[in-house]
Amino acid sequence: MAGPGIKNEKERLIEEILITNYEKYYRLAYGYVHNDADAMDIVQEGAYKAILKSETLREPAYAATWVYRIMLNEVFQFCRDNAKRRSNENGSAEDWGKTEPTEEMAYMDFLELYDALGDLETNEKLVLKMKYFDGMKLWEVAQKLNLNENTVKSRLYRAIAKLRKAMSGQEA
Repeated sequence: MAGPGIKNEKERLIEEILITNYEKYYRLAYGYVHNDADAMDIVQEGAYKAILKSETLREPAYAATWVYRIMLNEVFQFCRDNAKRRSNENGSAEDWGKTEPTEEMAYMDFLELYDALGDLETNEKLVLKMKYFDGMKLWEVAQKLNLNENTVKSRLYRAIAKLRKAMSGQEA
């Protein structure tokens, strides 16, 4: 083990990946928590854990996937820890009606979509967010999640179908 202040190769590699992919990790976290400060906290905690556990990385070739998985686990942990708090964060009724009708309609559409996303299975939501929020290709999503590409496609199309039904007012 290296002494204080001396970084090993794995730690340097992890730091480089963290710096290069910070925006991607932030978008991942923000896509789940919808709060700037919480997303930054999640990324910071994930980065800390990745650097702290850098010695446990078995294969440096998969370091980026390893770090991404740590970030994903941090997001899930945060969501589990704060599930009750999130359910109480509905907008103030006093503010309703103070905006233009088009803004209210857009906000209503957003809430409807947000609720529909909440009704998806975790694995469907994850694939959808990685594809559309993180801009990843299907084969990249499959690689990151260690799944067959056809499984990723099935989950994505199932999620899209559920969203369409929910947004059109039908039962999912």
